[in-house]
Amino acid sequence: MRLAAVVLSGGSARRLDGRDKAAVRVGGVTLLERVLAAVRDAEEVVVVGPPAPAPDPVIFAREDPPGGGPVAGLVAGRAALSGPADLLAVVAVDMPFLTADTFARLTSAAEDADGAFLVSGGRRHLAGVLRPDRVDWPGAADAQGMPMHRLLAPLRLAEVEASGDEARDVDTWADLRALE
Repeated sequence: MRLAAVVLSGGSARRLDGRDKAAVRVGGVTLLERVLAAVRDAEEVVVVGPPAPAPDPVIFAREDPPGGGPVAGLVAGRAALSGPADLLAVVAVDMPFLTADTFARLTSAAEDADGAFLVSGGRRHLAGVLRPDRVDWPGAADAQGMPMHRLLAPLRLAEVEASGDEARDVDTWADLRALE
């Protein structure tokens, strides 16, 4: 199975005063480096957001116009892939405790479903895998501002309970301070 990944890194980070989340460091490692390590088994990775230093070869893409939200970013990332994928990992750049094991569990859970997403406390997080051929993909214009739950609503998704801190994200300065 060909696994590709789309890392969503183009948000406005308003609650972090507009700081580039990909460049935020946790334990001396950028959030982008941490997420790229988590999707290291993907044959191809597209980062949707401004270009940034990356330890591995990745493709950088942008939704048009930038800031269109996670569905617009996912659509732009999928369009930037060089070829089809059997599974598409999708992940927000602000989740520093995801690991390759997280995505192995998600991939395994998606075997009998249209995809699988990480959950904790009954909340779905922006870390999952999808079977792209089962998604009704909107056009770029229709994807602008579309909520992720609308894209995922028709799909039969498996839920994978987060282990440890996997579901923690960095949305605010308080979140960042709590991690340091």
